[in-house]
Amino acid sequence: MDSSCDCLHALGVGLGALVSVILVWAAHRLGVIYQLFHKVETQSPCHGGEVVAKVLQAHGVRFVFTLPGGHISPIVVACEKLGIRIVDTRHEATAVFAADAVARLSGTVGVAAVTAGPGLTNTVTAIKNAQMAESPLLLIGGASATLLQGRGALQDIDQMSLFKPICKSCSSVRTIREIVPVLRKAMAEAQSGTPGPVFVEFPIDILYPYHIVHKELSPKGAPKGIVGKAITWYLQNHLNNLFAGAWEPRDVSPLPLSIPQASPMQIQQCIELVSRAKKPVFLLGSQVTLPPMPVETLRKSLESLGIPCFLGGMARGMLGRDSPLHIRQNRREALKEADLVILAGTVCDFRLSYGRVLSRRSKIIAVNRDRSQLLKNSDMFWKPSVAIQGDAGSFIVKLCEGLNGYTCPTEWTEGLKTGYVTKEKTNRQKAEEKTERHLNPLKVLHLVDDAMAEDSIIVADGGDFVGSAAYILRPRGPLCWLDPGAFGTLGVGGGFALGAKLCRPDSEVWIVFGDGSLGYSIVEFDTYTRHKTPVIALVGNDACWNQISREQVPMLGSNVGCSLAYSDYHVAAEGFGGRGFLVTTQEEERISDIIKEAQEACHKGKAALINVLIGKTNFRDGSISV
Repeated sequence: MDSSCDCLHALGVGLGALVSVILVWAAHRLGVIYQLFHKVETQSPCHGGEVVAKVLQAHGVRFVFTLPGGHISPIVVACEKLGIRIVDTRHEATAVFAADAVARLSGTVGVAAVTAGPGLTNTVTAIKNAQMAESPLLLIGGASATLLQGRGALQDIDQMSLFKPICKSCSSVRTIREIVPVLRKAMAEAQSGTPGPVFVEFPIDILYPYHIVHKELSPKGAPKGIVGKAITWYLQNHLNNLFAGAWEPRDVSPLPLSIPQASPMQIQQCIELVSRAKKPVFLLGSQVTLPPMPVETLRKSLESLGIPCFLGGMARGMLGRDSPLHIRQNRREALKEADLVILAGTVCDFRLSYGRVLSRRSKIIAVNRDRSQLLKNSDMFWKPSVAIQGDAGSFIVKLCEGLNGYTCPTEWTEGLKTGYVTKEKTNRQKAEEKTERHLNPLKVLHLVDDAMAEDSIIVADGGDFVGSAAYILRPRGPLCWLDPGAFGTLGVGGGFALGAKLCRPDSEVWIVFGDGSLGYSIVEFDTYTRHKTPVIALVGNDACWNQISREQVPMLGSNVGCSLAYSDYHVAAEGFGGRGFLVTTQEEERISDIIKEAQEACHKGKAALINVLIGKTNFRDGSISV
């Protein structure tokens, strides 16, 4: 009997302990325990948007790109009050592209804020482009109220699942007290390691003041019965948990960043390889422009080493307009001869034929922050002699310091430069070829290159015409070239140019459009007018998706889907408050004068669009047809 009583007593104690644990767990989950120690200020007019704005301000954010939406209104209003400039665009993708450009040019995190549902889904392509271009970017998204998610609220979808595959991190803020730590962590994540986009979701009840959220949550009329009272208690407790400790002081300063660096042993290995090389060559990719290494310091190191360089992505312009080290042509031939190739932030993807252009006789040093990019296709077509997961810009500067007194063999560099000059002369000759109906696009591009100001930033957005421009237009210095990157996205031009002009308001910003890519963002001329950000757009109008047509017609015998029209894009620009110029064969002798008129319009505060009717071109071989 005593034994049975002891067992029942133990069972009772065990069940009591279990119930206690469950109650404590439930109280913790419901925020009841937190509310015992942290005040809920029901009369405070403060709101979560103000907290977001303070964190952004502390992180040096100067611009927030957006398209209006009630889910995020408190954020943009609070940012404006703190002096952060709010730039509203005509499409959410443009907002993200503009934030991407700011991130690349300023070395800080670019920020876009968009409303829930379709506002966010409109950004997916731009966010994926930022991921592949390795741009540190914060996407702020609105969301349905915390209690209404999954219940059929307006614009309520599973946003987290949508962005997890394309962002470095995704977070959903569930109480106001979480805003600061979540945002600080997200901003650090965007810049650490391999930079990229991060997503933070803000339910609408996290952002508005207590009295507004209370009004929406409170039941209509007095509760009836036990169930009614329980629901009322639950709603009130949920509201109190959202605001408990909301306005307590918190550290909003940036968290330290984690950036991988080459080890001293790896640096020494590379010093030995370079010192023995007779024909070394650099292939520089966008990663070399990332902080913490200033681009001017990197430029001096490259000039000190004297090793010939091929530049890609954001690295274009790194050595200025006419550097003897910058080889702009004949890359494939140079790589066949090189005995040492240094891939600094350059990836062996389609742009290097997956590594097949590299000679198996060459020693190869590969440096990249991302291990998967560092070794891409190394199991098939190439093999690194030294593979370094680290910051490419810092690596080059340390390499230069270790090679003090080293000079690359001049005959190697001069030989590559001679081949480049010969190719340039050939291109110049092609630019003088006469066309019967429409202008020679190569001639137009050479005239633009001659006329561009020394502080110009070039934005590339298009196919064949822009491919030709990449060979002809010469960026004047570091961080003066913007293209989409590895994803090859069309439609980046409008947003990239907007972000570039805001970062460098005194510089000329040129967008080189194909007539196909222009269609994505011509409406942003309205944005340029409203926000006083005058840029110059050069449109190569060949009335065709020529890059597709050129292969589709001979292979499949049809031009379906590829034909456009010689549309009056310049008139559309005028309609949005800019200046428009049409250039045909009749104005061929006036092209330089028209370019100057567009520049003058820009200097007077008007965005300009030069609509050039051109013959079709093949940027791969420079051939032209009417």
